[in-house]
Amino acid sequence: MPRLLPLLLMLMAPVLPAAAQPQESSRFFPYTLKTTKLPNGLTVVRVPFNSPGIVAYITSVRVGSRNEVEAGRTGFAHFFEHMMFKGTKSNPEGQRERILGGFGFDDNAFTTDDITVYQAYGPTAGLPQLIALEADRFQHLEYSEPSFQTEALAVLGEYHKSAAAPDLKMEESLAKTAFTRHTYQHTTLGFYDDIKAMPKAYAYSRTFFERWYTPANITLFIVGDFDDAQVLEAVTKHYGNWKRELATVAIPAEPAQTKARSVHVDWAQPTQPRHVLAWRTPAARADTPDAAIQSLLAEYLVGDTSPAYKELVLEKQLVESLYVSSAPHRDPYLFPIDATLQDEKHRAAVDATLRRDVKALVDGKVDAARVKAIQDHLRYGLLMGMDTPRDVAIDLAFYSGVMGPPDALASYLKQLGTVTPKQLTAFAKKYLIDSNLTVLTLTPKPAAGGTP
Repeated sequence: MPRLLPLLLMLMAPVLPAAAQPQESSRFFPYTLKTTKLPNGLTVVRVPFNSPGIVAYITSVRVGSRNEVEAGRTGFAHFFEHMMFKGTKSNPEGQRERILGGFGFDDNAFTTDDITVYQAYGPTAGLPQLIALEADRFQHLEYSEPSFQTEALAVLGEYHKSAAAPDLKMEESLAKTAFTRHTYQHTTLGFYDDIKAMPKAYAYSRTFFERWYTPANITLFIVGDFDDAQVLEAVTKHYGNWKRELATVAIPAEPAQTKARSVHVDWAQPTQPRHVLAWRTPAARADTPDAAIQSLLAEYLVGDTSPAYKELVLEKQLVESLYVSSAPHRDPYLFPIDATLQDEKHRAAVDATLRRDVKALVDGKVDAARVKAIQDHLRYGLLMGMDTPRDVAIDLAFYSGVMGPPDALASYLKQLGTVTPKQLTAFAKKYLIDSNLTVLTLTPKPAAGGTP
């Protein structure tokens, strides 16, 4: 097993930047964040956590499908997540994994519409080697054109696998209908034709890497059991000379929607009908309650305690499942209520029930006691889910990646606890209106001779 880097190597690091600014824990977020920005723009957040010998090391890159502005070049944020494991001159492909595997690190990554997150979780004893390896690949990634083309075909296979279920087709159809200019009109996987063309885009892939994988576009979240001074020394040593500049790319603004839209999907395989009501809603920001409001509205309108859930799922059994995917987004996105119907004949009744409950909210008919119960459930549920350093680090990385500030999660938790029923009504009156709505319907329509 590789040994710890000698302390001498730590002491040889460059002089540190200005002292970290600690952000003390509060009744909204129970951990202390120590945040330092290096002169090159890299933000380094450390969070002490009672996890003897264990640490999470999360790299949050503010790049997702939102950033894919060139025609024919969608899907590259997700694709590049794959390429980041290809190695460097100092650590050829496979060597990083052998070193981290020797320590027992769990190593993974994911991409969303707005961010790409790389995560490593394992023993503090391997942290010096991990820091060196991560700094190396983010600065000096190398891959050949044949390797690039092979991975492009793997991504195409991932698309085909996802396309076997109706959800991807629904997501694509809804996005393309609801957005006419903004890059949210394509999914994280990208447009199919663009994915098929990826093997020819080797040169562009290097441009993508240089454009977005820059110190000013990245935040490190290190959570767990570690010596803070030694970690900051090591990070400064290995990342401090990284000078790549962040590109300036304009994300097309989406025009205001002025009338309701709709899209229908015929699915040529056996499945259950789907009915989606999706309203355009504002971006998630750390200085507004909009993200918290949407989380609360999701539970209030169709959660397990809602009248719609009791009526449609439990009592009348018109619907198999009812939920809202209300993940925060950097730019205005959608608030989609998704109902899986038991039978096509129930579509009109389900639509009427959902619109009835939204209208009641718009009219100011709010159950304040249920709002308070939902607030407590959401806040405590999120906090109780942070029982490992990895949980804390990923939550911090996600909310920071979307909203900007390193402590955005604390702001979100505060808003969850302080939103009022009047704010819910005001939000609904402004955004949950017909002129802001896109309706998606999906019906199973087997090919001739098939059976539903």
